[in-house]
Amino acid sequence: MKEQPFDTEGLRAWFFLNRRPLPWRENPSPYEVWVSEVMLQQTQVSVVIPYFKKWMSLFPTIASLAAAPIERVIKAWEGLGYYSRARNLHVGARYVLEAYGGELPSTYNELIKVKGLGPYTVGAILSFAFKQRSAAVDGNVLRVLARYYGIEDPIDKRKTQREIQTRCFSILPKKEGWVIMEAIIELGALVCQKKASCHSCPLAEHCQANLLGKATQLPVKSKSEKTIHLYRHVGVIYSGEKLLIKMGEKGKVMEGLAEFPYCDREQDLEKELGISLTSKKPLSQETHGFTKYKAFLFPHLYEAQKIEITGHHWVPFKSVSALPFSSGHRRILAMLRKNNILPI
Repeated sequence: MKEQPFDTEGLRAWFFLNRRPLPWRENPSPYEVWVSEVMLQQTQVSVVIPYFKKWMSLFPTIASLAAAPIERVIKAWEGLGYYSRARNLHVGARYVLEAYGGELPSTYNELIKVKGLGPYTVGAILSFAFKQRSAAVDGNVLRVLARYYGIEDPIDKRKTQREIQTRCFSILPKKEGWVIMEAIIELGALVCQKKASCHSCPLAEHCQANLLGKATQLPVKSKSEKTIHLYRHVGVIYSGEKLLIKMGEKGKVMEGLAEFPYCDREQDLEKELGISLTSKKPLSQETHGFTKYKAFLFPHLYEAQKIEITGHHWVPFKSVSALPFSSGHRRILAMLRKNNILPI
């Protein structure tokens, strides 16, 4: 089947009629694009919007982010997950402040040196903030163009991604190419989703997947990595008006995040902590997903005599809410509050 030219004008018209009024969309600064794109990585738009607004009120400039203590940055990110994104933003802000006076540079070779910025985010900043002709290929773009061109190679392979990157750039007009770039992303988010709505698509007339009846089969992905299940016994341990808290170690997935002590087996908790525990009651089970893992958390309330434990801190009840907790442990904390189990 002969490949048809990409209908940029039809897509452009669709975009201006259907685009969402997102807070980072109207005349965004390079910093706003940077923050929004990092937040949107593996996170839904509806979840990101309130976080973005709060972030910009707390850290309105790159300089203000660079000056903030990392604990405050992590706390502002609490609930979004994948906390390395927040740490990289902080490190990147300090680099940009030192190297460029707090203003993001406008070239690919300079931007790619900023901590946490990969080809997609760099492309997005160049396109949406600096209005340059630049391809920003994310999951939405991979899906739209794989279907449009009938690409049957796995889209998680580097070779396929390079092909789509090349095709994407060739689509973009020299004048206002950023509009088409943003339109392709928006089409993937609203219409060309995992379950395609081909009847609503402005590109359906020439889309290979639609014409060949393959919209449900494309794009192709390699077999996904299996989820690993973890089972953790969590100790909610208090002494007087203090809770025992462990902070994630540097270089680990939960770096800088507060968690309750935990171990694989209930009977090992006292031994691992070196502390005598008085059991009070079991608490409601929680789950916590991160990277390729799914953790099943079985919290239990204990009372203990306060002794110093390496790598742990006794935190006053009134100060606990100021700490940034990992997602699953934050839900345990919320359950303690909701059921008035502890005055925190």
